This record gives sequence, structure tokens and C-alpha cells, in this order.
Amino acid sequence: MPRTTLSPWTVLASACVLVVAGPAQAAKSPAARMKALADRAVALGLEEDPVSGYILGLPLPDHAHWSPRAPADIARIDAAEDSMWAELRTLDPAALTTPALKLDHALLTERLAVQKGLRVCRSELWNVNHMDGWQLTLAKYARFQPVGTAAERKQALKRWSALPAFVEQEIANLRRGLVAGYSAPQSVVRHVISQVNGLATAKVEASPLAEPARRSKDAAFKAAFEAVIRDRANPALARYRDFLEQEYLPKARTALAVSANPDGKACYDASLRAYTTLDRKAQEVHDLGAKTVAANKADIAEMGEKLYGTRDFGQLLARVREAKDNRFASEQELVDYSRAVVERAREASQSLFLAMPEQEMKVEPFEDFMRGSGMSSHYEEVANPKLPAYYRINSEEWKNESRGAAEITAVHEGYPGHHMQLAFAFTQTKTPLAQLSFNSAFAEGWGRYSERLAEDAGVYSNDYAKIQRRAWPARGMVADTGLHALGWSREQTIDYLKESGRFGPAESEALVDRMAMWPGQLTAYDSGALEIAALREQAEAKLGNRFDLRRFHDVVLRRGNVPLKVLRDDVEAWIAAETAKATQGTR
Repeated sequence: MPRTTLSPWTVLASACVLVVAGPAQAAKSPAARMKALADRAVALGLEEDPVSGYILGLPLPDHAHWSPRAPADIARIDAAEDSMWAELRTLDPAALTTPALKLDHALLTERLAVQKGLRVCRSELWNVNHMDGWQLTLAKYARFQPVGTAAERKQALKRWSALPAFVEQEIANLRRGLVAGYSAPQSVVRHVISQVNGLATAKVEASPLAEPARRSKDAAFKAAFEAVIRDRANPALARYRDFLEQEYLPKARTALAVSANPDGKACYDASLRAYTTLDRKAQEVHDLGAKTVAANKADIAEMGEKLYGTRDFGQLLARVREAKDNRFASEQELVDYSRAVVERAREASQSLFLAMPEQEMKVEPFEDFMRGSGMSSHYEEVANPKLPAYYRINSEEWKNESRGAAEITAVHEGYPGHHMQLAFAFTQTKTPLAQLSFNSAFAEGWGRYSERLAEDAGVYSNDYAKIQRRAWPARGMVADTGLHALGWSREQTIDYLKESGRFGPAESEALVDRMAMWPGQLTAYDSGALEIAALREQAEAKLGNRFDLRRFHDVVLRRGNVPLKVLRDDVEAWIAAETAKATQGTR
């Protein structure tokens, strides 16, 4: 899991976070100390990743800088985190009297522990990533870059004029990495070259990077910004592309597993912990995944016997995947079908929740520079309810996509999946630290759990999706640990993924490249989903006919993205409160 990128602009905040707690701070109340720590963490988090401020609705001190990537900056931020960690350990969470402060304590404990653990990965030395690399965030910066005032337009020109310096620092980091034995896999590097080339060669008037100029009515700014993209940004990106192609690619590793890098095993252990928020070893995750896959296959066999008269897993999935009425005739048909599924799922999901978010979610194909670069379909959130969120669909693979799989992905990314989850969370009152906090086990765990919810709500139009929904879950727990910790080859991993029937050859190739750059992430989906399902079963068993699915979902979602331990505490507290109400009612 690559460490969050860093940025140069919070000199004042950084100076503050490096101050060690002294007598004056010790005299403050526990609540004041916790709030100060949370504020410092948010300032540091926004320094590490400024674009998250735009997405999450958190204010930035200015809009003129990129993330700092120099070794001195990284060391400075590590020291800031260590300072916060030392002070946090002196603060007793039992002394915090409000739920918000208690949650901030738990979130900051998780955040600092994860960041400290991930240092062993040295991800700044091999930061060539086609899934969430800096080259992809450029389009997000351009989308959100404010240009409404003269001061903001000046800052926009300053930021984008400095892109060449940012690129040169990235190149310097990668060169240091090669000397030290760190690199990204060659297959991933090729994907990034494709993405960067798409940006570097785009005509300015059509480039996603020129979005600030298109949004401004200031003719002078428009001309100046377009000149910056044409004369500074695009040439810098071309230099980065050429560096990757001519210097980096020949020296990059051929192995996919992160274990091929120095301290790779420790890096995988830290990444697994970061993505899942659980203290499970790789073998334990692998075994749980294999057990879950076996149960899913048995379930599919029962369905296959009833529907098609066969229990053979391979035959059944081939039959489903190759069925003519489970295929698409064009890319546009896939896009239109996915949009219709999202609308149908939104209507059906209303019975599952106490309230539905009003924010629009658009279903759109990839932007041109992303096409053919191995990216997966994904959700792009934004806190501002007046702006649309996006389900970006990998529609170029329409020939290999099935209608059943398209339905599953649409509900995972839309309703009752990520858009329901995140658009609803954005409507809830949360502290800035809670807004900033994120882990994949909660986010993707809900996404996977929502695939089951969609079936319960009658969203799937036929049995193809019901069968395919069961064929894939938990395979990520097996394949990811197999690749990174148990010595699986690229070919062995691809064969295991293809066995699910969910992915064709090209999709499976892309998935293993994704796994290479996000070691451990693919285990998060079912680590989280199994925990949410277990909590639901626990609540149903304890509450009986008093169990309300809508209220259960409200408890799960209302505090936003939390570690799984915090989620368990929340749900068990709700169960206890509901049980106490029932007991009092019988007296």
C-alpha cells in the first residue's frame, strides 16, 4: 500500500506538530488535548494529500502547491507523526467524555500505527502506480482547482507552473530506489507510461489538465493557464514518460510480489494490517478465504443443480458466462445497461435504509488517458452534494463483460454500495479527523456486503448475477496472500482468478497488476464483508423480531469510515441498548 503523498504548504502546521508536549499542554483538559491532536493530524493529513481536502470538503490554507516528495520532507512528516504518537499514548481515552472525542482517539491511534508500520515499504522509492499514482490525481486537482477570485487564479498558475519541479523530484526518488533495490513491476510501469503519454500528448483544449482554464471567464488567465499546460506541464510529463520508458523500465523488477523489494515481507505484513485493520497473518487470511470460497462453491453447486441440472463448477460458470443473453453487443450498451441498473438499484434500496442521499451519481466511461491502462472500474466520491459523484466504468472491456457481472459492479459502486455509503456519510455531522479517515476494509467490505443486499432487494434481473455474485467473493483473500506471501507465480494467480468465471484473460491480467501495486488491498473486501455479515447475524440472533435491518445499516454507516474494531464496538453497543429497551419494556 503506497504511503499517502506529501505536500509542501503547511510550514506553520508542520512547525506546530513537531512541538513535544510540555507543561502547558499537560495542564490542558483531556478533551482539549485530544482536539489539538486531531487538528494537528488533519493539518498533516491534508499536507500529505491536498486533493483529499477538495474531495472531502476540508478547507486548505492555499491552492498553490503539490505534495512534497523530497527525503527531508518525508523525514519531517515522520517526525511529526512520532511526536503525535508519543503524546497520544499519554492520553487516557476513558477520560474523554463525548463519542466524537472517543472516536477521534480511536481513529488517530489507527492512523498513526498504520503510517508508522508502512514506513518499511519505502513506497516513495517505487511510486510508479497505475491505480492511484500521482499522474492520475492531476485530473482531480484540475477538476477542483478554485479559480473564482484573482488570488485563486494566481495560486493556480503557481501550482501548475511548479509541476516540472514535482516531476523531477519523483524521478530523483525513483533513481534512488533503483540504486537501493526498489522498483515497481515492469508490467505496471508499462501501464503508467500509457497513462502519462495520454496526458502529455493531449491537445490543450481537450486536456483534462486544462479544466481550470475552461471554468474561468477571465480571458487573460485562460490564456496564461493554457500556456502553462502546453509549455511546462506537458513537457514535464513527456520527460517523465521518457524516463520511465528508457531508463526505469529496463531496470524494473519482473516479479509481481512485493517480497521482491527489500523488506518486502515486512511491507506486506504492514500493508495487510493497514488495509484490513485486523491483526491477521497472511496464512490466516489465506485459510479463511479458502474456507469461504469452498462454501460459496457448494452454494453455487446447489443452484446449478436446480437451474441447469449440473453441479460442476467450471461447466456451470462457463455456461453462465457464454450465454448469449448474458452478453453485450456494444460498449454503449454496457454503459446504458449499467445506468439502468443504478436507477433500478436506487429505487429498490429505499427499503433498506432510514434515509437516502440526494447527491447525484453519474455513470461514465473512463477518460481517454485512462483507457487501455489496466485500471479497474471505480467510484469517485465528493463531499459537496451539489457536485456529482462518478461511477467510472471500464467499458472498453465490453466484449469480455457479462450482464450479470455488470449488475454486480453497478450495485457495488452505486446503490446500495459505495455511493449510498459515502454520500450518506457526507450528510452526517463528523469531526474533520473522522472525515479524513479511511480504510479499505470498511469501504470495500460494505461494497461487497451490498452485493448481497442487492440480491435481497431483488435488484438482479436474472440468475446469472446471483451465480456470479457467489463465484468471486473471498478469492482476493486467497490470491493476494498467495501472490505476495506464499510464493504464487503470476500465471498461478491468474489461473485462480479466471476460475471464478468473473473475469476474462485481459481482466485477470489487469487484476494481478493491480494486486502488485496494492499489496493486501484485495483481501480487504471480504475481510470487511465477513465482519459486517457476522455482526448482522449477531444482531439478528440477539434481537430476534426486534431486529430492524434499516436501523442496523444506519448504525454501520452513520459514523463514516471506521476500523472494524470500532464498527464492532458500535454495533454491539447498539445491540445492548436495544436489548435493554426491551427488558425495560417487559417490566
